[in-house]
Amino acid sequence: MKKEIEEFLDYLRLEKNASPHTVAAYSRDLRQLALYLKDNGYNWRTADTLALRGFLAELHQRQLKKTSVVRKLAAMRSFFAYGLKKNWRQDNPASLLATPRQEQSLPGFLTEEETSRLLDWSVNSGDPLEVRDKAILELLYAAGLRVSELTSLNLEDIHLKERLIRVRGKGKKERIVPFGREAEKWLREYLGLRPLLAINKIPELAVFLNYRGERLNARSVQRLVQKRINQIAMTRKISPHSLRHSFASHLLSRGADLRAIQELLGHRSLATTQKYTHLDLRHLLEVYRKSHPRS
Repeated sequence: MKKEIEEFLDYLRLEKNASPHTVAAYSRDLRQLALYLKDNGYNWRTADTLALRGFLAELHQRQLKKTSVVRKLAAMRSFFAYGLKKNWRQDNPASLLATPRQEQSLPGFLTEEETSRLLDWSVNSGDPLEVRDKAILELLYAAGLRVSELTSLNLEDIHLKERLIRVRGKGKKERIVPFGREAEKWLREYLGLRPLLAINKIPELAVFLNYRGERLNARSVQRLVQKRINQIAMTRKISPHSLRHSFASHLLSRGADLRAIQELLGHRSLATTQKYTHLDLRHLLEVYRKSHPRS
């Protein structure tokens, strides 16, 4: 069954422009399904809806998170739809499976005061790594970037004069996002020091480099955010993605249009944007009292 999985993953990469994260996740999910089917006497051609329900029941017994189950179900649906396309299936047995209802949970977010505490610290202007870290945090918040979008930025994507960046989001979809003066200031300072990090003989196009002169990865960004969280003794669980959520929340609370935020975040669906935004009751009451004719 490995052959069909590999062909499907190539299809995701080359034809669907799926992100490396999606390809890796679907690969794990389908290999897990293949092992279950083999142990229970099935293969890709003989697996039916009942067999797939058994697989989902096993996941439920393991108390897997619903988000993971939903992703595995999406992987199965896509995989068997590909089987239909390639004529090694006559039906899609996953199409009859119901999607579990997911909990509506919001990622961690920062208040404006907490954001200032996180971003404001005395930086050694001669240290390229410290200036880099400052520029990264400023840009994550200023442009509402995913970590993968930040680490994939190349030098040609930064337009300092216009304060714009070209971002490659999910599915390699590009968008143009503005950023503010503070992020511009630290980007300029970092780019002036970047040659001190670019020590490889082969030029590295990435904006953000590690101490070896290589493209910075997502894990390093997560570590630097955690380091800063520890420095200001913040007890709540905060991740780099929290800055993206805070970006959306603060724009919305200051009156930005939800569809404009959707464009800035690169969401295909407005419903996705709504899950990433947060308004407290006080702000809602203020808007009501200012806007309703009989308030």
